[in-house]
Amino acid sequence: MTEQQTYIQPTETNEAEKDLIELAKTFWKGRWTVLIFLLIGGIIGVFVAVVTPNEYTATTIMVPQMSGKSSSLGGLGGLAALAGIDLSSANQGSEMSPILYPKIVSSIPFKLELMNTPIKFKEFEKPISLFDYITKDKKTTLLETFKKYTIELPRVIIVAIKGKNKQLELPKKMDDQPILLTEDQYKVSKALDEIISLDVDAKQGYLTLNVTMPEAIVAAQLTKKAQELLQQDITDFKIQKAKADLEFIQGRFNEAQAKAEGYQINIAQRTDQYKNLTSAVPQVQTTRVQTKYGIASTVYQELAKQLEQAKIQVKKDTPVFTIIEPVTVPLEKSKPNRPMILMIWIFLGGFIGISFVFGKGFIASVKKRWKED
Repeated sequence: MTEQQTYIQPTETNEAEKDLIELAKTFWKGRWTVLIFLLIGGIIGVFVAVVTPNEYTATTIMVPQMSGKSSSLGGLGGLAALAGIDLSSANQGSEMSPILYPKIVSSIPFKLELMNTPIKFKEFEKPISLFDYITKDKKTTLLETFKKYTIELPRVIIVAIKGKNKQLELPKKMDDQPILLTEDQYKVSKALDEIISLDVDAKQGYLTLNVTMPEAIVAAQLTKKAQELLQQDITDFKIQKAKADLEFIQGRFNEAQAKAEGYQINIAQRTDQYKNLTSAVPQVQTTRVQTKYGIASTVYQELAKQLEQAKIQVKKDTPVFTIIEPVTVPLEKSKPNRPMILMIWIFLGGFIGISFVFGKGFIASVKKRWKED
């Protein structure tokens, strides 16, 4: 048993050494091919690193201060019931998880509002919208042209063959129509997915809004507008229920006010009409109206109190945003990392070169075995 192990081990070692030597020989024979691919990768890397435009990222950090819940708008009890008013569903506050805030930023209404915001670009005298900048006035960079006719060439050919898609149209006589984006709006919407991002730290409770653009001032302007829109959307959602309650109570208050004033005028008219009469019937009718007026007046007064509470609740539910890091114009570029781009392309060139050298030998051996068989 020991002799067999002593006999087999050197054989396996020799075979492994032969394989390593063979691999080393193959690599050495193809060293110039690898060097050529390294050189090509380096040249492409330098080209890409040079033509890639600078990008600047503007950032703002904010903390939405949400208020707590308050007591319900009950308290009217039977008085409200007498007037046919049901306030039992009032004051059920609305909450949105902070995890959903990025969904607001990526929503179509948010991006439509943002893309139509006038922004001052360095190359234009007057402010133009981001939509016009991307679809009409944006200059094509050398890198974009290079990508279009190299990496994206198959897609360009397919699009040219297919032609443009026919623009859909919604029925004209249709209420509450869905949002239908044009081809240009869809293009800008996809671009905004790369331009703007919102990071949520649920544990610490703060939001980080980032906007990346080729110009530092433009990035800051767009960040400021995005911050305002985000705050407004969060606020609208947070006070949506409180505002609905306020509108509901305001309507009931107006009805109660009109009813109480109507009874009041009726009493005055009856008093003037029947003041010289001694009949008991007018007095009974007047007493009935006075009773109705008393109930209506009480409901009206209670609703007046609840109306003020509802107004306070809207103010209370309105979130206050504490700005930890205000929007500032970035002074240093965030992209591109040119040394990293160069290293990646050199690595790719070397990898392709080595694969070519060993792949060439492998294909040759396969062909040889194919012929032998």
